[in-house]
Amino acid sequence: MIQTLELSVRTQRRNELVDITAAVQEAVQKSGVREGFVILYVPHTTAAVTVNENADPSVRVDIEETLSRLVPAGPHYHHLEGNADSHVKATLVGPSETLLIRNGSVVLGTWQGIFFCEFDGPRHRRVYLQIHGE
Repeated sequence: MIQTLELSVRTQRRNELVDITAAVQEAVQKSGVREGFVILYVPHTTAAVTVNENADPSVRVDIEETLSRLVPAGPHYHHLEGNADSHVKATLVGPSETLLIRNGSVVLGTWQGIFFCEFDGPRHRRVYLQIHGE
């Protein structure tokens, strides 16, 4: 069985990691798939998705601040829209994740969560989930 779903994400800041763990878990549970995998895909060139620590909110801040230091905004890019740094950040993090489904739930480590990564917000965004399994 394969199911494709769309999640809607509204971001509030230019750079922001949004916890989408509960929405992904709910979609997987509603799908009825007990064993398989889910592919998460972000169809935006200035956004991404990642799995990282979700127990301490300061980790999100550290990731946001580190990416902004590594890839600062500014006029020194060839791309003239003013969001070239957003494209580079999205490339570094990546547009997709593949996660296992076991016993009807997404398999995550004790401290892990799933984050939509906004690098050119605030915006209304989408995340596609393709759920495979039985």
